Amino acid sequence: MPFTVAIVGRPNVGKSSLFNRIIGERFSITDDVAGVTRDRIYAQAEWLTKRFSLIDTGGIDVGDAPFLTQIKHQAEIAMDEANVIIFVVDGLSGLTDSDYYIAKLLYKTDKPVIVAVNKIDDIVHAHNAFEFYALGFGDPIAVSSHHGIGVGDLLDKTLSYMVEEEKVHEKGIISFSVLGRPNVGKSSLVNAIIGEERVIVSDISGTTTDAIDTTFTKDKQKYTIIDTAGIKKRGKVYENLDKYSVLRAMTALERSDIALLVLDATAGIQEQDGHVAGYIMQYMRGCIIVVNKWDLIEKDSKTMKKFETEIRETFKFLPYAPIVFVSAKENQRVHTIFPVLREVYENFTKQLPTKLVNDTLYDAVAMNPPAIFNHGKANFSYATQVDTKPPTIAIFVNDPVFIHFSYERYLQNQFRDNFELTGTPLKFVFRKKDNYED
Repeated sequence: MPFTVAIVGRPNVGKSSLFNRIIGERFSITDDVAGVTRDRIYAQAEWLTKRFSLIDTGGIDVGDAPFLTQIKHQAEIAMDEANVIIFVVDGLSGLTDSDYYIAKLLYKTDKPVIVAVNKIDDIVHAHNAFEFYALGFGDPIAVSSHHGIGVGDLLDKTLSYMVEEEKVHEKGIISFSVLGRPNVGKSSLVNAIIGEERVIVSDISGTTTDAIDTTFTKDKQKYTIIDTAGIKKRGKVYENLDKYSVLRAMTALERSDIALLVLDATAGIQEQDGHVAGYIMQYMRGCIIVVNKWDLIEKDSKTMKKFETEIRETFKFLPYAPIVFVSAKENQRVHTIFPVLREVYENFTKQLPTKLVNDTLYDAVAMNPPAIFNHGKANFSYATQVDTKPPTIAIFVNDPVFIHFSYERYLQNQFRDNFELTGTPLKFVFRKKDNYED
């Protein structure tokens, strides 16, 4: 199970801003209006080579504010899932009754709790943190999520609770998970893939209540398939049966090389399908889109192409994911998944030659030099692959802040044009080159 950190606190103390600061992008919605975040939001984060899961939660408050019961329930689930809890408080407004109320909830969790005193944007206010010793959770850490002050110290303390687990994977096994919203036919697909009734199949939404791993061999290749409970719409996750379904999916993704995103051809693409796809993208796993129940669709020569176009329009952030059409219940076309799994795994673990990596970078820059951004222009030095699963390229530059996201996207496209990377994300890590000379 991934090391998980939950961020909790009353409304408008800056939880979502801290969440965004830690993951390095504006993922969670932030607003000056109290109570914007009502549900749990999951993301992957990294600090000093350590990867962990991060959960943002709705603000907990005392009173009868709208959605208070759901917000409290969502936060309690997040606390239950977490290994460590970051309790965010407001260093400018000071201790409140709501802070004490949340502290009482946290006492019951028996989890490590770190108090982050936010909005300490100036050293003049640093002494404000002392007031929060009264909560009884040890040394508070003064931070500014807006400016990034103290966030490194907060993460150092948080990850000090992480116990490194040695991951033992048998070499050569392709591990893949089966994900999708409830009732799209995931369990039927698992049964069809492994060729036996390994998982209970039912038309009742939410039948699968736990992740199940099955290892099998096909055509001399070993696979481990990870089945998961369907991911419910976020607003309904607090219901008892389904409250851990998202956590199971996160755990499955953590252990997978590839995720099969299962869609229901009869229902069409739903909003929740996009949420599931988003999780796969966050975890940077290989991805295959599997359109199930294809036997129930009235088809002509253009039907498949039309559905593919709709998928590409909806999942623009997964343009590299191949699409397979199957009927799990009738065991039609299921065999077509295996060659695609092998192809995606090969690309997910691919080592790119350093010379070709640099040639691709230099050619891309020569064809389309970067524009001035953040009062500077990016000057690239060299690039090298530093990891696989997914292929990860370190690109050395005079200063990463000069790289606009659209230029990174351009470089990604150039690399995909030059290397066979179907089914796998491609990760760029921009590093500042010391003593760079123009």
